[in-house]
Amino acid sequence: MKKILVVGSLHYDIMVDAHHRPEKGETVIGTGCSYKFGGKGGNQAVSAAKSGVDVKFLGAVGADDSGKFLLSVLQNNSVDTKFVEVIDGIASGMSVATMDAEGDYGAVVVSNANLRIIPNQLDNDEIWADVGMLLLQNEVPEAVNLSAALAAKQRSITVCINAAPAKELLPALQDCIDILVVNGVEARDMSGITVNDLSSASEAALKLNKTFPVVVVTAGEYGVAFTEAGGLCNSLPAEKVTLVSTHGAGDCFMGMFCASMINGCSLAESVSKANKAAAIHVSRKSE
Repeated sequence: MKKILVVGSLHYDIMVDAHHRPEKGETVIGTGCSYKFGGKGGNQAVSAAKSGVDVKFLGAVGADDSGKFLLSVLQNNSVDTKFVEVIDGIASGMSVATMDAEGDYGAVVVSNANLRIIPNQLDNDEIWADVGMLLLQNEVPEAVNLSAALAAKQRSITVCINAAPAKELLPALQDCIDILVVNGVEARDMSGITVNDLSSASEAALKLNKTFPVVVVTAGEYGVAFTEAGGLCNSLPAEKVTLVSTHGAGDCFMGMFCASMINGCSLAESVSKANKAAAIHVSRKSE
């Protein structure tokens, strides 16, 4: 069975619970605090591993307690950490997120060691042994993503990017991407189309499909739209659940989606499985 290589971020997350997220200049009294494993790259790697595929991770952490914690979570979830560099003299990546009473959140990320990933290590053939899919996000330097994508294409490996947070992608990187996955906000920023229902999600997916062969637009409470080359677009409504927390839902979706694709499921099957996995995730308190 082919493996997934995740090149991405690792963050030590500080999660704060509050009635609402603070406005400018406002102090809000919190109701709880927890410390969690995070980073889009790390979360997606763990999600894919939990979905039943072998996963390798390439990234960087600091030589600190946070870095030890991040590596231990990856390893405890059977993610191969051989290519995670531990760097002296710099802190591991971290974030602070505020979760409101309705289960929505906002976060501030400090990248730290994630900015020190060395692009040229992706020329190492050992990294690519048995890899069938490369999974990227936008929380590491674009030079790293580009190096990874170019190396993958040279080896005829599928390149999937979760373009989060949204940013303009280098043309050379765009040319390497086989599958683009974005949420409604990212789809709006990349397509210029406001996503506020499944119809507009489909419209955004079709527009992005002119640049990317496969596009998936997750639209939260509305569902998900997806399209392949040829301009055919499909959509699925969101599963009906009681929302507890949206934190990590997109990463859960990505892990199940990529695991399903590499296991030979069709695009529609993979989106359906990921949609259901994300629904289960948001109906539970995040771990």
